[in-house]
Amino acid sequence: MTQLLELDNVSVSYGGVRALSGVSFSIPEGCVVALLGANGAGKSTTLRTISGLVRAESGTITLDGEPIERAAPHAITRRGILQVPEGRGIFPSLTVKENLLMADYALRMAENAVEEGIRLFPALASRLDQFAGTLSGGEQQMLALARALMMRPRLLMLDEISMGLAPLIVNQLFDAVRRLAQRGVTILLVEQYVEAALELADYAYVLDKGRVVDVGESSDLREAGLASTYMGGGR
Repeated sequence: MTQLLELDNVSVSYGGVRALSGVSFSIPEGCVVALLGANGAGKSTTLRTISGLVRAESGTITLDGEPIERAAPHAITRRGILQVPEGRGIFPSLTVKENLLMADYALRMAENAVEEGIRLFPALASRLDQFAGTLSGGEQQMLALARALMMRPRLLMLDEISMGLAPLIVNQLFDAVRRLAQRGVTILLVEQYVEAALELADYAYVLDKGRVVDVGESSDLREAGLASTYMGGGR
């Protein structure tokens, strides 16, 4: 199986405090990998380090076998690594249509960006002239996902897409991610809904205090009672 992304012994510190300690894992192309752990375990730091927003102090990160740990964030994005951050990552003072057109401008897409966004998330069709900041949390997350997917990512990193949302909306978002996985999009998923993440993912890594403490196929980790062991019961 071809490995799209690999982290080897990556360590990160903030102000002298170690956030990641020798983190190593790989993401096979076309798979969904869940990165799990309690709050403060280092999950978001891992995503930000892959994106180039945080600099690794040691270790290597390779995409298609080529190192990217010293690359600038915009260069990593151009290589096809896209992150939907916790907190949506949209332009709240622009309309939904303008948010979608921003992707069109940045990518010079041949396909109409607005039509593409609506095709991905039909619920946005009636919201095109509404300011993005006034959308519901679920609609904002749909818009953030639509913008990211229009960039045709090779690796889509999702950081807590369920944060602060009602269970019904969370289920809709997970259904959308499931459809993306079925289309062959490679996904790295950080999520506190442990059971839902394990149901969706092919493989999972568990972080605890900045270290990888467990790894395996998602089905095996579910049977082992992962949520109770590391997340205090999970959600």
